[in-house]
Amino acid sequence: MKVALIGATGFVGTAILNELIERGHQVTAIARHPEQIPQHSLIVRKPTNVLDAAAVAEAVKANDIVISAYNPGWTHPDLYHEFLRGSAAIQEGVKRSGVQRLLVVGGAGSLFVAEGLQKVDTPDFPAEWKPGALAARDYLNILKEEKELDWTFLSPALEMHQGTSGERKGTYRTGLDTPVYNEEKRSIISVEDVAVAIVDEIESPEYSRKRFTVAY
Repeated sequence: MKVALIGATGFVGTAILNELIERGHQVTAIARHPEQIPQHSLIVRKPTNVLDAAAVAEAVKANDIVISAYNPGWTHPDLYHEFLRGSAAIQEGVKRSGVQRLLVVGGAGSLFVAEGLQKVDTPDFPAEWKPGALAARDYLNILKEEKELDWTFLSPALEMHQGTSGERKGTYRTGLDTPVYNEEKRSIISVEDVAVAIVDEIESPEYSRKRFTVAY
């Protein structure tokens, strides 16, 4: 499969890139700093301004699917608006490119932890994460109105860490709009297994025009 990966050097993007290469997919790797992308026979590195829909369209064309792990950076001074601006440009660029499938990696803040209550609106939600979480939630609502693309939105577990519980287990459980909890009442997964779930979804789609979540 030919996959365009936006945000290939980020926390989640790096794990996705590794999983894609491990499974033999051809990857167009897009990042602000493409020099950080490893050299590999299956990787084509493309520096692209993802705020420019035309540039995105040119970068991703001729691929089977686009995975967006875009994030302006948690320390960006206007993270909320920049996330929405970049996400909109990516969405428009994918449509212009002729690629039909888009998988967006979003946050867990929009998961419902009680009736009518999303995690981002709970009193204990970390303030430093809130702009990004609110942007991802609002973008999910925008994406739900998308009629042309075959889109999927992935929310990870409430806790996602590198190397959590043994790094890449290759197993996980899925849900839709509410967190998946383990026996200890924790919603947790490693970033490596988030990548497994994402590549599983692009290889065998189950969540067309839906949001889903993954955890152990």
